Amino acid sequence: MKKTFLQTLGPGLLFAGAAIGVSHLVQATKAGAEFGFGLLWALLLVHLFKYPFFQFGPRYAAATGETLLEGYQKLGKGVLMAYYILNFATMFTIQAAVTIVTAGLASQLFGITEDLTIWSAMLLLISATLLIIGRYKLLDNLMKYIIITLTLSTIVAVTVAFFSTKNAFDITQVLPSGTGEITFLIAFFGWMPAPLDIAVWHSIWSIEKNKNTGLKTTPKAAIFDFNIGYLGTLFLGICFVMLGVLVMHHSGEIFSEKGGEFASQLIHLYTKNLGEFFYLFIAIAAFTTMFSTTLTTFDASPRAMEQTTQLLFSNKTKLNYWFWIACLFLGTCLILKYGRDNMGFLVKIATVLSFLTAPFYAILNYTLITGKHTPKEHQPNIYVKILSLVGILFLVAFSIWFLSSI
Repeated sequence: MKKTFLQTLGPGLLFAGAAIGVSHLVQATKAGAEFGFGLLWALLLVHLFKYPFFQFGPRYAAATGETLLEGYQKLGKGVLMAYYILNFATMFTIQAAVTIVTAGLASQLFGITEDLTIWSAMLLLISATLLIIGRYKLLDNLMKYIIITLTLSTIVAVTVAFFSTKNAFDITQVLPSGTGEITFLIAFFGWMPAPLDIAVWHSIWSIEKNKNTGLKTTPKAAIFDFNIGYLGTLFLGICFVMLGVLVMHHSGEIFSEKGGEFASQLIHLYTKNLGEFFYLFIAIAAFTTMFSTTLTTFDASPRAMEQTTQLLFSNKTKLNYWFWIACLFLGTCLILKYGRDNMGFLVKIATVLSFLTAPFYAILNYTLITGKHTPKEHQPNIYVKILSLVGILFLVAFSIWFLSSI
């Protein structure tokens, strides 16, 4: 029974693997460290209002047998071109941001070298090898065990932290003020639980799973699979906020903007507060969090660029999946070699840009799933439609608030 249940899961766990990364390990932990439980409202709201737009990815794929990219093309070539430009503009920075944090953790965990550029290149090569050898099937199977390991080790870490802490804390909710705090909140919204364009990746993985299994996933099964992954991202988001509160809040530590140094601070604080015995649980939780994101983003961005290129240029190009893998590898390494000391700034730009473009993806996904290109019987019910419209208002309102505050 258990095996059958695990076999039914797939793209939803890949979504979770891509989502649970910098947003959780870095931003959720920092939120807990700097605001206590004061930003729990933000964590819950952003999960609620982004939910329908993420769900529309697997829903559309199951209902039509197409990816969201093919749907965007039906909405107009200009729409697809806008996606192409946005994705190309951000994919290198996003990959660099998640890889440098993973490299910092790998350096702490395995040693070998302290040069994070070398570690980053090694991790990307390992990811490329896994994708070359196993393609989607290996990625799908591997992610199930990574997510299970991540969840169990995180639960252990939170439990130990809860019983070890001697600090009092309250749950008073706060609204950030000042440019710095507001920028952090918008960045938090941008990547929590993930940028909205991951819905595109999810639709691509859904179609790929159908090809690998030879079975067509029903919309009901696709939404169930997505809900499992989405609830997992929410649960682990709360866990990482708790870790930030229990281990880092009032620690007096000033957290570095550099991915590698932040990783070192993270491990050090956990070990100091929880004891050397639990170092391995903390290290495994942190490393699996970031490696899952490094691996899934390294697969998804090239898949999205390959299909967008083919749709825009009518399959006349040789810019295939492996070309974009190589392109992403080289671009990421260049950013890490020459810009790793400014990674905090680059991450901030990427996260803020992700939030400011969120209304664009939200409106596109809503238009597609409620329009003529989706069969009526597979369109969302009235409650999901209302939630979607409120979510669009939420994303637009906070974007305007941010732009008027800087």
